[in-house]
Amino acid sequence: MRRFNLFLISFVIIFWAKAQKADSVDFYQPNKVYHFSFVPLPAVASNPANGWMFGLAPSASWYMDDPANTKMSNLVGNLLYTTKKQWIFSSRHNLFLSENKLILMGDWRYFITSQPTFGLGSSTPNEPAQNPNQPLAYWGEQQMDFNLLRFYEAVLKKIGDSPFYLGLGYHLDVHSKIENFLDEDADQDLTLQFAHDAYNISKGFDTDKYSLSGVSFNFIMEKRDMAVSPYEKNFAWIQYKINPEFLGSSQSSSTLLLDYRHYFNLNPKRKRHLIGVWGMGNFLVSGNLPYMNLPSIGWDMFGRSGRGYAQGRFRGENMVYGEAEWRFPLQKEKDTFGATVFVNAASFSGARPESSLGATPQYERLFEKINPGYGLGLRVMINKQKRTTITADYAFGQKGNSGFYLNINETF
Repeated sequence: MRRFNLFLISFVIIFWAKAQKADSVDFYQPNKVYHFSFVPLPAVASNPANGWMFGLAPSASWYMDDPANTKMSNLVGNLLYTTKKQWIFSSRHNLFLSENKLILMGDWRYFITSQPTFGLGSSTPNEPAQNPNQPLAYWGEQQMDFNLLRFYEAVLKKIGDSPFYLGLGYHLDVHSKIENFLDEDADQDLTLQFAHDAYNISKGFDTDKYSLSGVSFNFIMEKRDMAVSPYEKNFAWIQYKINPEFLGSSQSSSTLLLDYRHYFNLNPKRKRHLIGVWGMGNFLVSGNLPYMNLPSIGWDMFGRSGRGYAQGRFRGENMVYGEAEWRFPLQKEKDTFGATVFVNAASFSGARPESSLGATPQYERLFEKINPGYGLGLRVMINKQKRTTITADYAFGQKGNSGFYLNINETF
């Protein structure tokens, strides 16, 4: 699946955002908010799944208390409408309260949208075809229309004077109005089921609507100097999520998320010159998850994993992901312009060997197949103090997959 955004429009947006630096709000209020900056980045782009997209991708950063002892909070959002009559609303935040005693992590979304899906595992092809591991179902590109309502919020409390936090969260996903179809030019075999429907039927889920509602137990180590664009140190997150039926889940399940990031500074005098590494694992521990809640590329909190592939290109019951990025300035003394070179890789397990479709599907295990990606990007820092950065990346995956990505702040 080729993802394409217009370069010319994207770079116009980058330099427009640079010009908005003077419009950022920067003020001081005792015991309230310090140094609030807001970037109303417009969004104009195009890709095959959404058509033309228009709207706003705003970003805000500020300090909830004295910057001397409180880390910067940040919020990013999307308010988009597409020529395919899709609506995309989202708000994601990391808030550090006074003296970093509490962290609030939120991910709120409402989508009326569509997205291609390709089946489970790391070996799925680009073009739709009969799945050799599940002969009564498709794999390869299949289109999906759906609505998504998401509300994730977690509160974590600092443990003494350490960089460690413990906390609880609540998580709700409701997928509804799900419809599957093939592109008009694809050959359709009416005897085959769509990957989404085949999986959900085999696991006892509805095919048009399902919910996942649960609580999470979270452990975080936060040593980064600045969460939105770190120059040094590291971050770790362990989340164990329990999704019981009595809280509204379609079926009971539990999952484990492991996330680790480390930043190696290469020049103490130019801290923007560094190598960042990111490792992530997302695992189904017990029970069953609905198809769209299975671990998938590009569905992390900020949607940054898997550059080189479309969101949802790979999906499975378990996922392991890794990325390394070299970040460096392009100017001898100033930090306005920078660049990056990156590589990533992901592996997914497929369906467990059980089915009500009259055939026993094969189980693709983790690391049987690895999907790499690589690319390069441009960085434009529009606020040096808060390291607010416009990022533009082009990435390549396997078998003709590629993508252009325009975002606020660093990928990780």
